Amino acid sequence: MINIPKQNSDAAELTPRKIVAYLDRYIIGQDHAKRSVALALRNRWRRQQLPEEIAEEIIPKNILIIGPTGVGKTEIARRIARLTRSPFIKVEASKFTEVGYVGRDVESMVRDLTELSVNMVKLEHREIVRARAEILVEERLLDLLLPRPVTPVPVSPPTYTGTAINTTALMSENQEVPAVEQPDNDAEESYRRTRDKLRKRLKKGALNEKTVDLEVRETRGGMIEVFSSSGIEEIGMQIKDMMPGMFNQKKKRRKLTVEEARRILTEEEEERLVDMDRIVIDAIDRVENSGIIFIDEIDKVAGREGGSGPDVSREGVQRDLLPIVEGSTISTKYGMVKSNHILFIAAGAFSVSKPSDLIPELQGRFPVKVDVHSLTREQMCRILSEPENALTKQYQALLSTEETDLQFDAASLDAIAALAEEVNMESEDIGARRLHTILELLLEELSYHASEMPGQSVTITREYVHEKVTTTRIIEVENVRKKRRVGFR
Repeated sequence: MINIPKQNSDAAELTPRKIVAYLDRYIIGQDHAKRSVALALRNRWRRQQLPEEIAEEIIPKNILIIGPTGVGKTEIARRIARLTRSPFIKVEASKFTEVGYVGRDVESMVRDLTELSVNMVKLEHREIVRARAEILVEERLLDLLLPRPVTPVPVSPPTYTGTAINTTALMSENQEVPAVEQPDNDAEESYRRTRDKLRKRLKKGALNEKTVDLEVRETRGGMIEVFSSSGIEEIGMQIKDMMPGMFNQKKKRRKLTVEEARRILTEEEEERLVDMDRIVIDAIDRVENSGIIFIDEIDKVAGREGGSGPDVSREGVQRDLLPIVEGSTISTKYGMVKSNHILFIAAGAFSVSKPSDLIPELQGRFPVKVDVHSLTREQMCRILSEPENALTKQYQALLSTEETDLQFDAASLDAIAALAEEVNMESEDIGARRLHTILELLLEELSYHASEMPGQSVTITREYVHEKVTTTRIIEVENVRKKRRVGFR
């Protein structure tokens, strides 16, 4: 079993064979696509081991995956990003528009990836300082639970220099030299003992429901529309980040339980302990050298000049994508980010268009082209039971919360796979996503009554599948969904 590495430095252990073995735990079939992505990741690690002068010359081998929906294209990229702890974002090419049209500009994908990377690195840094933050939070909670008693400040008698003072005259005017206050050692010792007792109870969780008064920052912030040279891009930026000092965050006193106060104080202490400048530097470096952008539905923007109406900007979107994929410098709220070594994985069904409909320059930036194929009945059957996140395992886990034991025999899995294959052939081929529809129809009644039958065991058989689900019913359900989607438009 492949363990997920803790840091990118552990990538040396991820050979192509190990990467493919990891993907096999979650994805059935598509071996060619798995090998191509594994090689791209390994070549990225190899480049990072080279001297800087030659490493800068080696560009990533971007991948174009061609095939129908629901066969694992997105899942391969997502699992790879999780394996390597790389910043990963999925975008849909059809959501972008050419410069000059209303919509999102293509540079927003790099800005979103940078934002995600900053959040990733911040979480890692907060994990590092968490132990220190918990110690500080414990002290602050004890201060709230047991405020330190106010003791008189010792006052020393006045010291006079220079001209002699007639003390007799001062005394005759009823002026006395202030007395010196002595610290109460007994009170301090009593306070310390009480605090230690509270500390023990606090660590055991015995005080979690006790309430305390705490000043918390108001988190309300403004959204701002940023007018960039590429168009109008809505970016969620706090006004305080743009104009610090003009909009000071207000604080308000709230009554919270110790458990709630601990969570808020931990966040505050972690934010105070982390070095935000270091986080931004590390995050940008991770984007530039380990970032992965998955561009889905690339076939929707495939087209040449000569279109009209909404299609007129298709080639424009491709030309806007080109400099990002080739390598350019994008301005983000955290600084300039280079896309030269970001790995781009594009995917599309190309059922209407074909890869050659993309502009030649963009085709050349995706040198690795991989075909993925529709899932067979055998592969559907394996998808139901073999992956670690198999659908049958998910339903078994859900019903186990109701103390209901759900089992599938081998014949039932084959029957479900046969139904999925048949409907995909008669209707639209949506791959493994068809299994979701079938299992929902199959287990709808059982899920409804599961809370009323704790301790029982239910085995799904082939006969049960044929009784509850038919091809006609599946197609009817899909047609209803299509009508609803059309009605909402």
